[in-house]
Amino acid sequence: MHRIPLYSRFPTEHFLNRELTLLAFQRRVLAQAADERVPLLERLRFLCIVSSNLDEFFEIRVAGLKEQMRAGAMTTSADGRSAQEVFNHVSVEAHDIIAEQYRLLYEVILPALAHEGIVFLRRTDLSSEQAEWIGDYFRREVMPVLTPIGLDPAHPFPRVLNKSLNFAVELDGQDAFGRDSGFAIVQAPRALPRVIRLPPTLAGVKYGFVFLSSVLHLHVDQLFEGMSVRGCYQFRVTRNSDLFLDEEEIKNLRLALQGELPQRHFGDAVRLEVADSCSDAMADFLLQQFNLGREDLYRTPGIVNLVRLMQVPDWVDRPELKYAPFTPGLPKALIKRYSIFDTLRAGDVLLHHPFQSFKPVLDFLQQAADDDKVVAIKITVYRTGMDSELMQALIRAAQKGKEVTAVVELMARFDEEANINWANRLEEVGAHVVFGVFGYKTHAKAAMVVRREEGRYRRYFHLGTGNYHPRTARLYTDFGLMSANEELGEDIDQVFKQLTGLGKVRALRHLWQAPFTLHANMLTAIRAETDIARAGGKSRIIAKMNSLLEPEIIEALYEASQAGVEIDLIVRGVCALRPGLPGLSDKIRVRSIVGRFLEHARIFYFWSNGAENLYLSSADWMERNFFRRIELCFPILDERLKKRVLREGLRLYLNDNAQCWTMDAQGHYSRRVTRGARHGAQDALLADLAENRADMAIAKTQQS
Repeated sequence: MHRIPLYSRFPTEHFLNRELTLLAFQRRVLAQAADERVPLLERLRFLCIVSSNLDEFFEIRVAGLKEQMRAGAMTTSADGRSAQEVFNHVSVEAHDIIAEQYRLLYEVILPALAHEGIVFLRRTDLSSEQAEWIGDYFRREVMPVLTPIGLDPAHPFPRVLNKSLNFAVELDGQDAFGRDSGFAIVQAPRALPRVIRLPPTLAGVKYGFVFLSSVLHLHVDQLFEGMSVRGCYQFRVTRNSDLFLDEEEIKNLRLALQGELPQRHFGDAVRLEVADSCSDAMADFLLQQFNLGREDLYRTPGIVNLVRLMQVPDWVDRPELKYAPFTPGLPKALIKRYSIFDTLRAGDVLLHHPFQSFKPVLDFLQQAADDDKVVAIKITVYRTGMDSELMQALIRAAQKGKEVTAVVELMARFDEEANINWANRLEEVGAHVVFGVFGYKTHAKAAMVVRREEGRYRRYFHLGTGNYHPRTARLYTDFGLMSANEELGEDIDQVFKQLTGLGKVRALRHLWQAPFTLHANMLTAIRAETDIARAGGKSRIIAKMNSLLEPEIIEALYEASQAGVEIDLIVRGVCALRPGLPGLSDKIRVRSIVGRFLEHARIFYFWSNGAENLYLSSADWMERNFFRRIELCFPILDERLKKRVLREGLRLYLNDNAQCWTMDAQGHYSRRVTRGARHGAQDALLADLAENRADMAIAKTQQS
């Protein structure tokens, strides 16, 4: 069900550009690195997160723009710009963000770390003892695994892995064979650490580090004996990492994907990063090798891969320079009973991660694996990680003879290899493994356990806004609903039958499902509020999501605003809607919360004449989620839990004046002005829900 984009039906001035709003989000993340109220090592981590985000931005979004430009595509983006125009704007903005990122690193964060005794040693400032230790390290640990490649007719330019660290070397002189090409390439093996810690007695501080690039720069001449090194320059190339699979040609998705994955490392180049000391001649030579233009060149002062600094905060034992540690809490209902099935029969349970633990979800599946009354387990797997207790529980359940069905999404970007491995392991123990519906990513988060009780089958289930991934459950904000509600259970059972079998779409009682009913039902809910407002009644929409792009939804929100509906949108990242335009979106406010945790929950609230309908979902308001993915949106039926979601997921965020950014009609964001005490939603939730909530409340007060 691939649709022609709908934005062509609407005025281009109604929409902001997707790529530029995504870069605006990177600026908000970068602002965390600049914020002196954020603990110092966490500021370094935010700096690295920006680099990681930009890598993916180039690998996917910029790569897509370049493909459109090469193909001469005549289509324009929602805001009316051609691919070339968007690329030109993106290039200017990305260069500016990266320049600011390195300025922060070298002028602010590294000096502040040095003041705290966490020092990154420059190769020009080493003592003789430090230089000797580094020389010994190079000869012992680095030199044996390096393969310098001199460039000549017998040694063409090597294949360079995506995002790998490399060095271009300019040379004078002739080698033993009389060759004098003048150029060589040294590739740093991925096994080598990019940051090396020196012994404290030698560094003069407890935490002294040196970059691998500095080690190699100091000793690169040892790789080219008898020749003179005129220059040695780091470089790094970013490549197109999107996978293309022709659904008309594919007979076996898993085999096709396994064949395609290795090529991800060698896709078309989209960006070249070089050290700012790199000569123009060498930069031009490298651009030519990668078929890139000058606009694709990014000169950086120092290291070309800041992502490698992400591990440093974990290596440094300085709690006062990090966020206060916390222990996720548990709902009272789960503390009282051991059996999760007994608990769910008594009532629904809501989990709010990471403030509350992900462990109940693991317990749910682990108890199901070991429970003699459980006959079947069904689950969707989008992201779960390489080492997953949850997947181990499924394997154990299958080994014990239970019917285990896993709908594994093989096309979960950058998790394809892990998901293939889990699919293979599950099949080895007799589990049913299916890969959903080709052409539609299975992005829904659902797990169902079927248990035989008193002569009949009873369904227990978990529905979530986030992945079954214990690590991200500590970093992302998400909601999960655990229940034994019979009507919801029947709906979930029908969804699994769709995913594993064949048949027509069957109406569901409570669930809204993409690609069938989710989009239409969202429009209906928005238009219902619009009609109420036109009739003079009270109306209200609050929606929280990661991205807002789908044009029909945006236009429906504009109509609602013109009718008088009060609309608050909490959009973490990309937002194409323009709030506050006179006569169009006066009643719409857009804010973004950027803090310690990545905001990931999708929540949709409609006043609905006082019924206060509230839904949680795996789907953002994007075309791909509505029409090219299998998604679920589920209501919170328990009034007590509905109040919790309304408070914890929406109202606290609307009152946030600590981590809130407000958006204007031009797509520009500004920090919300703080008057009086600071109120951060994430801080309040830690203080309310974490197991060590008293400690977190103290930390919140100190930070304020």
